[in-house]
Amino acid sequence: MTPPRIAITYCTQCQWLLRAGWMAQELLSTFGADLGEVALVPATGGRFEIRLNDEVIWERKADGGFPDAKTLKQRVRDRIDPDRDLGHIDRNHTSES
Repeated sequence: MTPPRIAITYCTQCQWLLRAGWMAQELLSTFGADLGEVALVPATGGRFEIRLNDEVIWERKADGGFPDAKTLKQRVRDRIDPDRDLGHIDRNHTSES
């Protein structure tokens, strides 16, 4: 089986390269060798989209902004290894008053 490919398409006009690069780094540090590739794809027109293989897992306009690292990692995990524990990301933290 071919390892999954993630493509992060970002708007160069909006200067979202650093955001896209940070998200790529977060995914690579969490999933490492479980991913075949994380690609940064320049675009224009306010596009910010994350695809896992051919499936869109985040789209800025449809999803209402940008994902946080937790949400993005959970969406990737749910598709490539649903039984994987993401540690503290999967824990609900509640503060007691």
